Amino acid sequence: MLSSYLAHLAVERGLSANTLASYRRDLRRYIEHLEARGLATLADVAEGDVVAFLAALREGDDHHPALVASSAARAVSAVRGLHRFALREGVSGHDPAHDVRPPRQMRRLPKAISVADVERLLAACGPEDSPLALRNRALLEVLYGTGARISEAVGLAVDDVSHDPGQEIGQEPGQDSDQDPGEDQVRLRGKGGRMRIVPLGRYARRALDAYLVRARPSIAAHGRGTPALFLNARGGRLTRQGAWEVLQAAAERAGLSGVSPHMLRHSFATHLLDGGADVRVVQELLGHASVTTTQVYTLVTVDRLREVYAAAHPRALN
Repeated sequence: MLSSYLAHLAVERGLSANTLASYRRDLRRYIEHLEARGLATLADVAEGDVVAFLAALREGDDHHPALVASSAARAVSAVRGLHRFALREGVSGHDPAHDVRPPRQMRRLPKAISVADVERLLAACGPEDSPLALRNRALLEVLYGTGARISEAVGLAVDDVSHDPGQEIGQEPGQDSDQDPGEDQVRLRGKGGRMRIVPLGRYARRALDAYLVRARPSIAAHGRGTPALFLNARGGRLTRQGAWEVLQAAAERAGLSGVSPHMLRHSFATHLLDGGADVRVVQELLGHASVTTTQVYTLVTVDRLREVYAAAHPRALN
């Protein structure tokens, strides 16, 4: 039953490989929990068994650490989905998880770094004459300039980057510098296979052009040929771990701590909203299915407005 449900999630729901791996891990732990309670099939499960599993997740045991609310909520969501699937497929005559709610999570505001810190980070990619430094600068410019998830960035192919008809891809940076930056764009593949088109700003375009002209050909010569945009030192596709290491190395050189790829995504959204962008536009750029997900960023900007008001308005302080 478990394999059928995971296949359903992969084929019909289009969940990513990372999400599927998490669901598989959570559900295997659930099956072990049921077997320990002497339950052989999903049809034998009662609501109390599901509630006991949730409690076990939060408390932990000798083999598993206690899970935070967000991880426990994910596991409960996987269990609820499994029982709904079993009911629909006729494997079980009831859904014991229907009324079991995942633990409430504390709302955490996204962390963003300042524009000045972003500039320090981008300037810390290494000497400009190094092919890998040119790749690193292009990667970080794309992450910050498009709000791409790290998996979306490393999944890019060269053909996913398009330029206006009057300019060839790979044109030397600096040429046609008055061009409207909105004429360039990148095609990102998001969660569930959803595709979105995001404008490519002038800085990101120039960094990509420098990489494509002066670095990628020499790096690609070490490999067997791949359409991937970002390559590792051996000429193959850059992995998520490799991209993470690029960011961490640049952050260390820039004297910044705690910087993650997702923090650049948060910074992209926060800086757009600070600049007056509409929240629904930011939603489309981030690839969020619901505007509610994006609205958490407006809380960041409201806090920033309060700080400015408190510091600048003569009647703000008691």
